[in-house]
Amino acid sequence: MAPSMNPSDLVEPDRERVITCDLGLEIVERAEVALQITASRSAGSLLDERFDVRLDGEPVVPVEVEGLHGTRIHVLRVGPGRLVVSYRGELEVRRGAGTGTNPPGPSRDEDTSDYQRQLYLRPSRYCPSDHLVGFAVAEFSAAGGVAERVEAITSWIRERVGYVPGSSSVHDSAEHTLLTATGTCRDFAHLGVALCRAVGIAARFAAVYAPGLSPMDFHAVFETLEEGRWLVHDATGLAPRQSLVRIATGRDAADTAFMAILDGIVNFDTMEVSAIVGSVLPIDDLVSTVRLP
Repeated sequence: MAPSMNPSDLVEPDRERVITCDLGLEIVERAEVALQITASRSAGSLLDERFDVRLDGEPVVPVEVEGLHGTRIHVLRVGPGRLVVSYRGELEVRRGAGTGTNPPGPSRDEDTSDYQRQLYLRPSRYCPSDHLVGFAVAEFSAAGGVAERVEAITSWIRERVGYVPGSSSVHDSAEHTLLTATGTCRDFAHLGVALCRAVGIAARFAAVYAPGLSPMDFHAVFETLEEGRWLVHDATGLAPRQSLVRIATGRDAADTAFMAILDGIVNFDTMEVSAIVGSVLPIDDLVSTVRLP
């Protein structure tokens, strides 16, 4: 006789995630490097994690700094040589994560304080929302409530902006993406953040691992504050939102870059990223409310 099955097991997405990142760097002059490649503390329960850093084969111990929303920053201060970074994390996301049915109250990764709202309503380096107010109000203010305006903005980006790998640089802002109508996931997320802020909706940028993404890479999405909950949106539609693993959260990519050279000279030459779910990849209908742990 087949074992009995709880009905909830039929509908709940697989909660196991395995994520990896391997980086190769050439340190030309003594440098300070900040990495954001590990799963956020809010992402779930870590079952196993390995973070190995070696300079010319010798182990290096990074300094870990905790940022907003459980972001973990690993700071390396290293001399010249070949730097190799290898990260692997296995985690289980909390039950119910990835759907709009979670309890509505804020948690550590979902700070809905007045300060957080003020922070994520303001223009930032890559999201100059004050430059886009006229366009955003004319295009989206009549869409209805917050949820309707966010859906209108997300759909507009999906339909009007072309996803073109390699089409933008680290200097391009949401304003550039709006004018050129092309971009990458980073640009799609920046434009979503900027347009939402321009119509009075608090929005933030999230860097994630994305099971189902092809070709595999780091991914970017945006979140909006709706009725006391941060909900995740992805105008690219390239990976199911229910499978995402949060790495870092902030105003824009300046806060969430996977690597920042703070001092010295570094040549970045190799990167390999992977992200998988335990068994079955969820299906995203692109309209359901989804929360990113």
